[in-house]
Amino acid sequence: MSLFKPIYAVVQRDLIKFSRQKGRVLSSLVRPLIWLVVIGAGFNSIVTTDGNDYFEFLVPGVLGMTILFGALLGSLSMVYEKESGVMRMILVSPLTHRSIVFAKMAAATCSAIVQATLLIVVLLALGYIDLSVDWFLLVVGMFILSVTCSGIGMLVASFSKTLDNFAAIMNFVIFPVFFLSGSLYPITNLPYALKVLAQANPYTYGVDILKHGILVPNGGTSDIPLIISFIVLIVFTIAAFFIASWRFSLEDTTSIWFPRQRKK
Repeated sequence: MSLFKPIYAVVQRDLIKFSRQKGRVLSSLVRPLIWLVVIGAGFNSIVTTDGNDYFEFLVPGVLGMTILFGALLGSLSMVYEKESGVMRMILVSPLTHRSIVFAKMAAATCSAIVQATLLIVVLLALGYIDLSVDWFLLVVGMFILSVTCSGIGMLVASFSKTLDNFAAIMNFVIFPVFFLSGSLYPITNLPYALKVLAQANPYTYGVDILKHGILVPNGGTSDIPLIISFIVLIVFTIAAFFIASWRFSLEDTTSIWFPRQRKK
């Protein structure tokens, strides 16, 4: 119980900050809708999806996009708190480095799930999703993909010392992760080299679970067996958590979080 309270406090603080960022919430809805309506219309004439309507095929992809962007931006708070000095107060709390990473991942996961849930409501209202989907599998897929994406975000944050570094690494990570995932097209149609990269991308397996929940009940197809997707995501998330915790524990707290004043 003594460990739960400080973890809950860190998660609650990040979620309160998220709830006050109305622009971030709005952009999490506008971005995927632009991809669905504008990009979907263009790709619909050139992409083959085994006879399925491309707009239907794109729904799991834009839902995964919302989770990916939401979780990665949620991890930004770790880097911001390094620069602003807030991390000093967290470090003197009863939390271990591993507990801090866990709390930050939990907060990023919650914010991603909230944004994805809001998008589902909008997609239901617009008719892009109907009630015939496998809701249990969809919810489970959203949860595990959110945890995995928060793990990716914490890996980036643990190796970033400044906001500028985080932004640079994020741009290098987020677009290859998204485009090489089967979100926009089936990975079976990719050239061999790109297919290998897509299969090495953990985000691919999360999007495929969403396909199992949304497309398969309506006669659509997926690229990867469900059990393999779950195993890959679980193994990667555990590895990401321990690597981020290890990297976080190696930070030189005396020089980074308690910088010495330079002599003039």
